[in-house]
Amino acid sequence: MKKTFIFLILLVSQALPAQQPAWPELIGENKPWTRWWWPGSIVTKPGLTAAMEKYRDAGLGGMEIAVIYGVKGQEDKFINYLSPRWMDMFTHVLAEGERLGLGIDLANASGWPFGGPWVKPADACKNINYRIWTLSGGDSLKEKIEFIQQPLVRPVGERPDITRLKDPIAENDNLQLYALDQIKFEKPLPLIALMAYSDSGRIADLTGNVTPEGKLVWTAPPGKWTLYGVFQGWHGKMVERAGPGGEGDVIDHFSGPAIDNYLKHFDSIFKDYDIRSLRGYFNDSYEVDDASGQADWTNDLFSEFILRRGYDLRDHLPALFQNDETEKNERVLSDYRQTISDLILEKFTTRWTEWAHRQGKTTRNQAHGSPGNILDLYAATDIPETEGNELTRLKFASSAANVTGKKYASCEAATWLDEHFLSSLGDIRKAVDLFFLAGINHVFYHGTCFSPQDEPWPGFLFYAAVELTPANPLWRDFNGLNKYISRVQSFLQQGIADNDVLLYFPVFDRYADYGRGLLEHFDAISPAFNGTPFRTAADEMIKKGYGFDYISDLQLVNTMSLDGLLHTSGNVYGTLVVPGCKYIPVETFSHILRLVNEGVKVIFLGDLPENISGWADAEEKTAFFESLRSGIHFSPSNNPRVMKCSYGKGSLLSGSDLEQLLTFAGIPRENMSDHGLAFVRRQNLNGTVYFITNRGDKSFDGWVSLQSAGRSAAIFNPADARMGLAKSRLSRGGSMEVYLRLDPDESLLLQIYENEQKGKLYQFYDPVNSPSPVAGTWKVEFIEGGPVLPRPVESAGPATWTSFEGEEYQNFSGTVRYSVDFKKPVGKGDAWLLDLGEVLHSANVTLNGKKLAFLPGPRFSYILGKKQLKANNSLVIEVSNLMANRIAWMDRNGIPWKKFY
Repeated sequence: MKKTFIFLILLVSQALPAQQPAWPELIGENKPWTRWWWPGSIVTKPGLTAAMEKYRDAGLGGMEIAVIYGVKGQEDKFINYLSPRWMDMFTHVLAEGERLGLGIDLANASGWPFGGPWVKPADACKNINYRIWTLSGGDSLKEKIEFIQQPLVRPVGERPDITRLKDPIAENDNLQLYALDQIKFEKPLPLIALMAYSDSGRIADLTGNVTPEGKLVWTAPPGKWTLYGVFQGWHGKMVERAGPGGEGDVIDHFSGPAIDNYLKHFDSIFKDYDIRSLRGYFNDSYEVDDASGQADWTNDLFSEFILRRGYDLRDHLPALFQNDETEKNERVLSDYRQTISDLILEKFTTRWTEWAHRQGKTTRNQAHGSPGNILDLYAATDIPETEGNELTRLKFASSAANVTGKKYASCEAATWLDEHFLSSLGDIRKAVDLFFLAGINHVFYHGTCFSPQDEPWPGFLFYAAVELTPANPLWRDFNGLNKYISRVQSFLQQGIADNDVLLYFPVFDRYADYGRGLLEHFDAISPAFNGTPFRTAADEMIKKGYGFDYISDLQLVNTMSLDGLLHTSGNVYGTLVVPGCKYIPVETFSHILRLVNEGVKVIFLGDLPENISGWADAEEKTAFFESLRSGIHFSPSNNPRVMKCSYGKGSLLSGSDLEQLLTFAGIPRENMSDHGLAFVRRQNLNGTVYFITNRGDKSFDGWVSLQSAGRSAAIFNPADARMGLAKSRLSRGGSMEVYLRLDPDESLLLQIYENEQKGKLYQFYDPVNSPSPVAGTWKVEFIEGGPVLPRPVESAGPATWTSFEGEEYQNFSGTVRYSVDFKKPVGKGDAWLLDLGEVLHSANVTLNGKKLAFLPGPRFSYILGKKQLKANNSLVIEVSNLMANRIAWMDRNGIPWKKFY
């Protein structure tokens, strides 16, 4: 604890006696889940059972099993991934999960991305390499047509001598020692195509003119000729941080046979085991190209390109490699990237989901980082999952879920939240609140490492985690955080998202911008979209209190209109915002106009799109595009900032002021955002529910006007489970207003009911006196932790224990009991506010022998009923801190804990 004094503040209530509303009944998926790492699969059945019982008792709802790197010195305990012994452990977990009410998912690889020792070179990720030669008419090429792949090795562990390694890599022993991230062996690469282009525009396919020895049998016709030789290479990406038995090549994500062969390996093993209680499979973020170069090729690319784009890419290799005229370079590159997006969607993501569905399982997918339209990739699976701390980024996963009507959008929560051992439960809660605001409703912590019961402290750890394990002192209060998340998710998993606006994702502008390579990876909004109308629109709508979802071209062309509203496959929206962009598919643009013609209002933020995307039939498509544009005639509206074009039954709106455009289109905003309050809104069977949090640095106390109609409202406090009807009234404009109070970082759930509700008002309290310090002699006892339990001390106030004299206090990580006897302060009121001040870092409060609350932070106060304080009282506060003090002590004393491959 940090604050010198703990205060009691006398409060007066604003409540009336009557019956209270009720919280939803919790189910397993309301509770937070966690990524459950198995280092080296060093597990036993008793150890797994003991761990799972602790997880259940801590309030977790399930785990995702993720096998990772092993532990040095414990190689004899390794269990190879998917071996019979491993499957015995896996099925034991499934059975125990059923017994304990814990759900189980499985990462579809040991490490990430998909790959392993059973991936053959034909199915491994590949890259494209090229060479250029020039010839004049009458000349023949004397140089050999060849490309030698240069050796490369990128280990996380010990650096091997590449000349001593076997190719393919899976044939080598002791791969845990190297923890290879990428490896390429020196070898000649197979020729894919040799194309010749003359200065007069002639094209010749010379691939068949090359002998097996690499000699080109061809004499250049008159003119100047440029030859492009394209060779298939191996990207060499290895499964990152793989566990024993999982080391090997990453698959080719653009190849149907590659994913089919990969999944057949699981089929061949799972057929002999009962895995019915497994909920689903998980795919981690696309990190194939977190390496040197890019995996930018697949065997069938040329034929798939012809099928999808309608022309032969081999005829345009100079443009693909950005050596032609600028516009052609952009258009051909866009077509290549669109094809890659199609392939990863159809050949990988969709096939993986279909495979899982044949087993009755779900898929949970982190599409971010993929070289394709991640809105479509997220939508092709059952549970889109995001990660990060940028609200505009997080909304890609929830948008895909909302637009397509999925129940869950999940998150990998608290990854790299702070430096190791410095993240508190309060920090995690604030991070999770941001996910909720982004529309996420299924939290997965990152995460929890399995550790044997007899493993010395701190046990097994994962390098990119907040270490939510029983060895962490914060584990004692972890249940308090989990209850908070469970209560929020019990509401946010009901019904459907209630957003008014669709924001078009102009992916083709990124497809046309070469950037750093042939592939464009879509991950964070920054920096690629910084300063663009798309980013500006998203930021503006968040700031102004508009609910919106992103939409892709594929999702948009499948959207219908009815009664002037946009009906996607899973939701209904009031308008579409098309931010200013250079390129748009003509099919998308024509469908937008079709929707407008049928009665929809569409907003063009800035100008109309400038041109159509792609190279195929560009002249014809451009002419059609221009004919569509020529039918759009904007004229001033009754709002000087809005230009309007009536078009069929609907209208097109244009301008640079998005708020004015949305207002003109009849889209309301939630003005609570003007007061620093952020929200997410959903419709459920009772009406509309809001999750509201105060992201500002000042307390809010006042009336909030809502855009959701209803006859009454109730407040549910997820931090302490209090609930009650909200004070509500109708504004002059007829909208519902509710009275709210929120301190910084405080959150509430607000349920709007279509029918009138009767019950007790939610209790907001007003202080009626100045704070009264809890005075007395404090006993400070060290009850759990280490490296040793320091001697008890007495203090005039609840001081931080590191302020006590002696190294044992500075080094201590664990739980400390602060206790004091005190007399009831003088005063009259309805309740007392127990304010602990700043706590480092979580607290468990007991008053007069009765446990009151787990307080995980970031706020450390609790409202006491007036009858809970007696004339003489005993207060006990058990405070748990971070692991950092003890880890620092271990480092200073040379005690090893970084024992992982």
